[in-house]
Amino acid sequence: MTGSSQAPVDTATVAAIRSGRTPKPHKQRRGPHALSNNKRRLIATISTVMLVIIWEIYGRSVNPVLFTYPTAIAGAFVDMVKDGTLIAATGHTLSVMAIGAVIGSVVGIILGLWAGRSETFAAVIEIPLNALYAVPAVALIPVIVIWFGYGDIAKIVVVFFFTIFPVLINTMRGVQEVDPDLLEVSRSFCSSESRLWRDLLLPSALPYIITGLRLAIGRALIGIIVAEFFTAITGLGNLIVTNANTFQTARMFVPIVLLSVIGVVLTSLLGLLEARMAPWRRAA
Repeated sequence: MTGSSQAPVDTATVAAIRSGRTPKPHKQRRGPHALSNNKRRLIATISTVMLVIIWEIYGRSVNPVLFTYPTAIAGAFVDMVKDGTLIAATGHTLSVMAIGAVIGSVVGIILGLWAGRSETFAAVIEIPLNALYAVPAVALIPVIVIWFGYGDIAKIVVVFFFTIFPVLINTMRGVQEVDPDLLEVSRSFCSSESRLWRDLLLPSALPYIITGLRLAIGRALIGIIVAEFFTAITGLGNLIVTNANTFQTARMFVPIVLLSVIGVVLTSLLGLLEARMAPWRRAA
């Protein structure tokens, strides 16, 4: 094919790369029925409040041994904070989870960037990655316990396996999805590999990386609680099991609701990070 048949390259993108600025992906047009951010938040808030009200009304009509309601959970929360059990358990669970999640995320990002840039490495890890990802992480816990015992090391390894895959896969996809035209323009201006990463590959992959991290947060919270059930029962997992065994339903729900709140807060913080570091995604 002749050179005239090649797809045209955006002149603004060429100018951005030539001047050393990071090229921004084109903003996608919002659909005619798309909600504004403020309206979306308002709807989410109203629906959440309505759900809590329905829960409160229904929960009061059910045997408290079988179910509970928000105000009872709030009272149990205050009691557990006062006696120190909730703070100690939360600190232990979150510290162990953070170690496993950070290690899993860092390793996932590094391997994802490498696999996204190197087709050879992507081919090397393809079958092991698909095989491990297809196996439920819970099924690996007995093996992890045999290898690492019942302590915190085993819990960290469990969280690592729950966390690494969404980060790795999304990071790899982010690098692979970079527009080939942009890569071609960068090469035509003799950009070094380090500059290519700094100005094009990392900014383009960043939204995918953050998406992987947001998915990893939920999996990390699941992983640490499941790990606490299967290993030495400590932290928030211990509170859930202990209060369930003694039929203290309101106290049992406190760590469950707390984990939900933590997940929402962490996911929202990552959303703010994405809006700050990749502002062009707001219009997507």
